Amino acid sequence: MTDAPRPRQRARPVRTDPPFPASGGHRGSTLGLRLALAFLGVALTAVALTAVLTAIFSAVDVSSLASRQRNELASAFAVAAASSWQQDHGWASADLTPVLDLAVHSGVQLQVRDAAGHAVAATSGFASATGPRASVPVLVRGHRVGSVLVGLTASGLGAADRVLRTALLRAIAGTAGLAALLALAVGLGVSRRITRPVARLISVTRAMAAGDRSARAGEIKAPGELRELAAAFDHMADTLDHEDKIRRDLVASVAHELRTPVAVLQAGHEALLDGVTEPTPEELSSLRDEVLRLARMVEDLQTMAAADAAVLQLTRERHDLAEIAAVAADSLARRFEAAGVKLDRQLASAPALADKRWMHQVVTNLLGNALKFTPAGGTVTIRTGQDGPGAVLEVADTGIGIPADELPRVFDRFWRGQAAAHTSGSGIGLAIAAELAQAHSGTLTAASQPGQGTRITLTVPRA
Repeated sequence: MTDAPRPRQRARPVRTDPPFPASGGHRGSTLGLRLALAFLGVALTAVALTAVLTAIFSAVDVSSLASRQRNELASAFAVAAASSWQQDHGWASADLTPVLDLAVHSGVQLQVRDAAGHAVAATSGFASATGPRASVPVLVRGHRVGSVLVGLTASGLGAADRVLRTALLRAIAGTAGLAALLALAVGLGVSRRITRPVARLISVTRAMAAGDRSARAGEIKAPGELRELAAAFDHMADTLDHEDKIRRDLVASVAHELRTPVAVLQAGHEALLDGVTEPTPEELSSLRDEVLRLARMVEDLQTMAAADAAVLQLTRERHDLAEIAAVAADSLARRFEAAGVKLDRQLASAPALADKRWMHQVVTNLLGNALKFTPAGGTVTIRTGQDGPGAVLEVADTGIGIPADELPRVFDRFWRGQAAAHTSGSGIGLAIAAELAQAHSGTLTAASQPGQGTRITLTVPRA
């Protein structure tokens, strides 16, 4: 017998274009520039806001001070004018020159009016002066004989106001310049610290996309979020490597498992066709066993694919785990009897939110796995009940147990321990059960001691 020649596969073209746009290499610098400009904008905004508030408050304070000074000066000049009126018995002969001279030297524009409101005397620049004025009555023995109007000139408090405003504006401008330089320096430093690890993550991602599965970000000096991002990236890369290994192991395992039955079928059929053997019932039964073995392997792969799809479209309703467990146990009762293993049922009511079809699959997988590793004369116990907010199903056996170093991997796909090397199966039963349990918002845990059996516990939300 010779193997049929395999058809030559056409070489697939190698992709040479980069997995990321070429412009991606400038993203780090763009991000750094944006961060620096953001710091600069915040600093300038803060300085501008401070400047506006300072100008407003200083204007209010200076205006209040000027108003008080105008009123005080007006009161003082009113007293002086009243003294002149009283000394000369009227405005016509009153000498107001000393009062006007004092107003000029004090930086004040002054006008004296009689009781009728007519101007009696005024400083030379009063008529052209602008700005607020203060008016105070001139009283002599309690009687109003006139009034004085006072306005500040550019040489008095008004000049001080302008000097103060100019000094404030200069101080604010200097502060804005220093704040801008400081913000720019800090922004560049912070952006460099942030963009450097980001650039490293980009380069590592490109390396992985190009096929370098060993690329890792490693330990980076960066803020906590970026360190967590790098750690998550490395964990993702490790997970991908692990899944790749599982897929490679799957291909090798499936090829190994298929090789034997295919070879037996090929040899048996060729022997029958060549007349080497007769088509006896024993020979046909042997070939049928190999066909059933192939069918079981295909069924396992189909079950795995269906379970993956079911995770995305479960229909969870109120069901009793005890009823689901009873139906699953009935479906496997004959297999337990044929294997000489006792199936002990301890089923108490455990209402749960579950998809009945796939929960039946979980229970069947757990019972089938327990039966596989329990020798004749042993016992498999299935229990259901309630534990706080959860509904619990437990499958315990008196089988060979699981070594401690293999226990963490019993729910991995296509993984088979040393004890499973001499048993049939593809190593996906417990993996499917674990994924379906997680899809039900539940957990699946395993506890075992070598030689003392294994206990697997399923917990799902109680209805």
